Amino acid sequence: MIDDIRDTPGGWPRGPAPLPSGEWDDYGADAAPLPLPEEPGPRRGWLRRHWRWRYLKWATYAAFALLVVVLGWLIMFVPVSRTAQPLVPPQIVLETRDGTPIARKGPIMAEPVRIARLPRHVVEAFTAVEDRRFYHHWGIDPQGIARALWNNVRAGGAQQGGSTITQQLAKLSYLKLDRTMGRKLKEVPISFWLEAWLTKDQILERYLSNAYFGDNVYGLRAASMHYFYRQPERLTLTQAAMLAGLVKAPSTLAPTRNYKGAVAREKVVLQAMAYAGFMTPDAARAVKPAVVDHRPSASMPAGSYFADWALDQARAVTEDAGYETVTIRTTQDRQLQRLAERITRRSVPAGAEVALVAMRTNGDVVAMVGGKDYDRSKFNRAVQARRQPGSTFKLIVYLAALQSGMTPDTLVDDSAITTGDYRPENAGKRYRGQITLRDAFAASSNVVAVKLYSQLGSKAVGRAARSLGITEPLPANASVALGSAGVSLLDLTAAFAGVAADYAPVEPHAIPREEKGFLGRLLDGREDIGARTRAQLRDLLAANVSSGTGRAAGLAIPAFGKTGTSQDSRDALFVGFAGDLIVGVWIGRDDNSSLGRASGGGIPARMWRDFMMGAIPGAAPRAPPPPEPEPAPDLIPDVDLPPEIQFDPDQGLVIDGDIGGNNVRIDRGGLRIDPGAETQRRLDQIDQRRQQIQRAVDAASLQAEEQARRNEQTAGPQR
Repeated sequence: MIDDIRDTPGGWPRGPAPLPSGEWDDYGADAAPLPLPEEPGPRRGWLRRHWRWRYLKWATYAAFALLVVVLGWLIMFVPVSRTAQPLVPPQIVLETRDGTPIARKGPIMAEPVRIARLPRHVVEAFTAVEDRRFYHHWGIDPQGIARALWNNVRAGGAQQGGSTITQQLAKLSYLKLDRTMGRKLKEVPISFWLEAWLTKDQILERYLSNAYFGDNVYGLRAASMHYFYRQPERLTLTQAAMLAGLVKAPSTLAPTRNYKGAVAREKVVLQAMAYAGFMTPDAARAVKPAVVDHRPSASMPAGSYFADWALDQARAVTEDAGYETVTIRTTQDRQLQRLAERITRRSVPAGAEVALVAMRTNGDVVAMVGGKDYDRSKFNRAVQARRQPGSTFKLIVYLAALQSGMTPDTLVDDSAITTGDYRPENAGKRYRGQITLRDAFAASSNVVAVKLYSQLGSKAVGRAARSLGITEPLPANASVALGSAGVSLLDLTAAFAGVAADYAPVEPHAIPREEKGFLGRLLDGREDIGARTRAQLRDLLAANVSSGTGRAAGLAIPAFGKTGTSQDSRDALFVGFAGDLIVGVWIGRDDNSSLGRASGGGIPARMWRDFMMGAIPGAAPRAPPPPEPEPAPDLIPDVDLPPEIQFDPDQGLVIDGDIGGNNVRIDRGGLRIDPGAETQRRLDQIDQRRQQIQRAVDAASLQAEEQARRNEQTAGPQR
């Protein structure tokens, strides 16, 4: 066999020659060749299973990551403790400094309810109509959602919602009240989160304590007292059913305004209670409608310009307040507020509005008027309006001048501007040449203010404005020197307060604040204008009142102020201070039209003076003493008078004499005649003759009456 082995060209041994076709040896070299092994094909089933497991693994990882993200979001942004707090700000009662209530702001609320103390029918009424399976689901009710969808399809529109009480609490506590898919998706994890941390009774308690019941009433306890004047622990079945029905549309169904609608909704609640098995249908139909017992609280002003402005500040100090009404004492002075309202109601041009702000040097606002009629317009022109301050803004320009090194005695050029594009003129085109800074301020020179602005620059004026608390952006324009930039009367008055106080800027406020000490002022990062500059500004402001455009505001005590009139007399202002009281007065029209010939030195200055006279004892200007009477001339003539003519010191010239036998006297009392004897005899004769004639007339009258009676008796039988 070895001899038969032949080498193949490739070096591999080759077997004996094959046998003829069809003849195969079962063994050995002539055995039939084995079939070649098949190439391994793709294992499709195994691949499908492999990718299926991979997808499942990735889905598991993604779900776990999503769960971690959702849990992190819930932990950070959905604190469960928030549901135990009032979901709307509490009601606030604002008082004056002496404790007089001036306004009630915010919703009506009361302390939370406890499910264990409520009658059983109260819980049944709310769960029957709001969430029938409340005690059986985990925050989301698939059956309720399916039922609502089916009923909506049958009704052809959105008639029912599938939200559970847990979802409604989640919406009230954490989400916006908009109807979007995003909000509905957020409700799901929050609802599971609340169900995981709170019991069912806790969820229901917090929902009932914050639900809205109409009439600005929030919470079951407040609603029970508001509509039935009883605590929720004593609610009857019919009262509980009516309150449960209000939650669907509280503004529409409030029984104080829509009693029929509230009764109809109460019947729906009773039917839902019967359907849920809480009572029989016959018992539900037998329940009589609830009777409303609404007892309004003591009347109190709903608001005022001052109260509206003070509300935000009051909210800031009541962030941690609970459900009960909070009383906040403000800085308002009741007497000064009445004085301000009385003064601003008079002397205002027809069609014009008025605003007044009065504050102390520490920023306490003691009086505020934002318009002639709060009931007609709630727009507060003392705070919200940005009007041109006119020449009152020159205080800022002159402050920048003093900070640059000038003094009230520095000479400035009060002559017409003849170059440049902006050429303002003085009032009446009066120019005084070289005058002191004091005289220029007193006369309210426009050209001097513009020249100072051009000399100092916009940045210096802007720094001066910020040092007095005016943060409004000021355009880099020379017209700013004449008050072309809008500013509120409140901020403008606070700027003058910075000159009156020992510290600037002054922050106006309605809620009392603690006074800052020296260290507090040193560390607050503000730059004070300095005592020297403040004294120089007072010098300028005093000159304006004593000898300038503000003479109408003069008082018996030192007064400091500045007039202001905007272009075309659209605004007229006077802002100033006396003692520790700073007052700003503005008049103008809401449509920004002209006031005619009005100016800051007219009505505003006089209103400012009248307010100061009523607010500060001894501020009223003293009347000049009356001139000493001149000695009376000697009225007794140095002549000889006849005896009938005499001079009496009391009666004056007297004529007393006999005329025709009668005594005649003429004096200051008039003419008197005393008849003589002959005249008296004649008068007696005349009187006797008059009496005889009267007796004759009386006798004739009696005879005529007797004759008429006889004739009547005679004619009687003939009839």
